[in-house]
Amino acid sequence: MNDFAPWLPLVGGGLAFLCLLGALRAGRRRRLVDNLPTSKTIGVFIGLVELKGTAEVDSPLRSFLADCRCVNYSWSVQEEWERTVTETYTDSNGKTQTRTRTERGWTTVASGGEMIPFYLHDDCGSVLVRPAGAEIEMLSVFEHTCSSWDPVYYGKGPARSIANSTGRRRFHEHAIPLHTPIFVMGQSRERQDVVAPEIAADEHAPIFLISTRSEQQISSSLAWAFWGWLIFGHVLAVGGFIWRDGVQGKNVQEEWPLYLLPAFGFGLIVALGWVWMVYNSLIDLRHRVQQGWAQVDVQLKRRFDLIPNLVATITSLRDHEGKLQESIALLRAQQTATPPGVAGPEYAACSKVLVAVREAYPELTTGQAFLGLQKSLVDTEHRIALARGYFNEIATHYNTRLEVIPERFVAALGGLKLQPLMLANDFEREAVRVNFAP
Repeated sequence: MNDFAPWLPLVGGGLAFLCLLGALRAGRRRRLVDNLPTSKTIGVFIGLVELKGTAEVDSPLRSFLADCRCVNYSWSVQEEWERTVTETYTDSNGKTQTRTRTERGWTTVASGGEMIPFYLHDDCGSVLVRPAGAEIEMLSVFEHTCSSWDPVYYGKGPARSIANSTGRRRFHEHAIPLHTPIFVMGQSRERQDVVAPEIAADEHAPIFLISTRSEQQISSSLAWAFWGWLIFGHVLAVGGFIWRDGVQGKNVQEEWPLYLLPAFGFGLIVALGWVWMVYNSLIDLRHRVQQGWAQVDVQLKRRFDLIPNLVATITSLRDHEGKLQESIALLRAQQTATPPGVAGPEYAACSKVLVAVREAYPELTTGQAFLGLQKSLVDTEHRIALARGYFNEIATHYNTRLEVIPERFVAALGGLKLQPLMLANDFEREAVRVNFAP
């Protein structure tokens, strides 16, 4: 051990560095969760999004143990074992001795699970979520420990026991039951079957999380992980030197001033890592602000292109149906105004015309078309309002980050500036008028 003692500080420093990487990873994920505003399903844009709603599907799964309706489940069965081990060892006098000890543990004897695509539903609509490749946090729906006399023991577990079994098994199952509130954060993309977005795994996305916990709970757990890794890293950085001196027989209490050096060195590395993390987070947030502004422009352009074309189409349809109604009225009037024996179109000829018109135009759809236009107008303005709200929310968060201490000093080093919010007067630009006048 004395030969290995000089390497102990290096080992402690390496482990402390790994702890620092874990802390920075947790910190980046927490900032990403906090930075990204929650979107509504109708306002989901292509890119990284954050959604809150309930898990819904038309044909839910049935979990294996709890038999609950769900969209995702995972189960496992563990069996307890116990054995007595006899071992030999050399005592302090150099004599060979034997001793026995009892070992006990649990072994997984069966497991499984299943997942299907499902819809996240909120007050605005639904969006498809494909959970394959996601980090999934489920609810515990079944916990049971029993002996072999329990029907569950063999009913849900293997028929054979393992070696040295104590005759006890424990059953665990986690699932996302139907209608459960969930938090989803992942990459949005265009669906292949219909013109609509979906949330799915993407190798370039920084996170794909499906959780039954709230956003606040996720953020808090990541904060605890950040500080926990940092504290543990400090202990390891200093502990390597203390361990070395203890192995070499030095008085650790007398050597404590020397331990301030590794503590200070690790603290300096932590500070540099924190600045790097904060600066990258602010740059990422600035890009998301710019993306939010681009989405507003996309929705305004959509309104500018869509509404005039809809109005023109319905106007043509209205004029066409107006002429059609007039022709039918004239034909009917002429049909009833021509009695037998009087010169004029014959009854049968008029009927053929009416039949031809009815076959060519079985339904007059102007009323439905106007209702569709009204729905498109409402939906378009709703999309623009959501895009505007998304931009203002993320811009407000960005501005707050630039002004709070100590992040404002990092922002000053990077020359980052505040982002003005969208006001009502700035938002109402180039409004599209709906005019059906010929």
